[in-house]
Amino acid sequence: MSCSHSGKDKTQLQVNAIREGTVIDHIPPQNLFKVISILNLHKITTQITFGTNFDSQRMGKKALIKIEGVFFTQEEINKIALVAPSAKLNLIKNYEVVQKLPVSIPDKVSGIIKCYNPNCVTNHEKVTTLFHVVENHPIMLKCHFCEKVMTEEHFIFI
Repeated sequence: MSCSHSGKDKTQLQVNAIREGTVIDHIPPQNLFKVISILNLHKITTQITFGTNFDSQRMGKKALIKIEGVFFTQEEINKIALVAPSAKLNLIKNYEVVQKLPVSIPDKVSGIIKCYNPNCVTNHEKVTTLFHVVENHPIMLKCHFCEKVMTEEHFIFI
């Protein structure tokens, strides 16, 4: 971290910029470590910076993650949307934001989450899980196979 001395409030600390990669911004603070976990960021060998409880006009408090040299697939973005639907992805090239992508909850979620129903066929046979989004706020998913409805506290990522 470097301290900002360009006429701004000197009590503000700035997080170092990344040359190329992704910034995941506007993560609900309580879900920061869920995002880190579902994206398997512990396996990444490039620089990762994360912080939480930053002031946010829109959210009150927010968390963010900066990952050098990493750009996410649509499946990974869908995972982020399930636990941080208010998140924004900023794609960075040559220290500049070149694209801002809001995450959005897809209509269907396939192969990302395990069904919490122990009797569901997806937990006993080689069947890819499939859920239909029945509610966005709070997120509720309905299993295509057993029709159980589950909320975020039931999500187990595959």
